[in-house]
Amino acid sequence: MEEGAKADVRQPTQTLGRPSPSFRLRSESLNALRLRRVFDLFDHNGDGEITVEELSLALDRLGLGSSPDELRPTVAAYIPPGRAGLAFEEFEALHRDLGDSLFGASDAIDETRGEGEEDMREAFRVFDEDGDGFISASELQGVLVKLGLAEGRSIVRVKEMICSVDQNSDGRVDFGEFKHMMQGITVRGA
Repeated sequence: MEEGAKADVRQPTQTLGRPSPSFRLRSESLNALRLRRVFDLFDHNGDGEITVEELSLALDRLGLGSSPDELRPTVAAYIPPGRAGLAFEEFEALHRDLGDSLFGASDAIDETRGEGEEDMREAFRVFDEDGDGFISASELQGVLVKLGLAEGRSIVRVKEMICSVDQNSDGRVDFGEFKHMMQGITVRGA
C-alpha cells in the first residue's frame, strides 16, 4: 500500500458509535481467523473482493448502518487501481490501520492471558443475547440470521451446530464449551 493511503484513514462516523475494544483481539491467531471469517461473510457474492456496497450491506445487517457514500472515501484509498473492491490483504490493512488510529499501534497491546480470556468472554456475549450464561439454538440462529448466513435459516442445522460443541448434552453452549471450541480452532498460515 502506498504511503499516502494511510493519510486517508478517517475516524468512523458517529453512526457507528464508540468502537468496541474487541475491534482488534489481542491474540493474533484469533484475530487472523476472525478477520478472515468477517471478510468471507462480507464478501456477499463470493468473488474474493469486498465492494463498498457489500461492506455497507454487511454493516447495515449488523445494525451499524453506514451508507456507501459515507464509506467510499475511506475504503477507496485501499482499493488498488483497476479493482472493484478490497481483496483480503487490503481488507486486513484497512482493519489494521483503523485499529491503530482508534486504539494505538498493535505493538502497544499487552498480550496477557487475562486479556485473551476477556476477549473470549466478549465474543461469547455476542451470542449469549439474553445474558444467561448460555448460547441457545435460538440465540445462535439469531446471530447467524443477522449475519446473513444460510445456516441461520434452518433450526435443525443450528441445533446440529450446538450439539457439536455441547459437551454435557444440555442443549446449549456454556462459556467453557465455547472456550474449548475456540481454542481448538487452528489458523492456517497464521
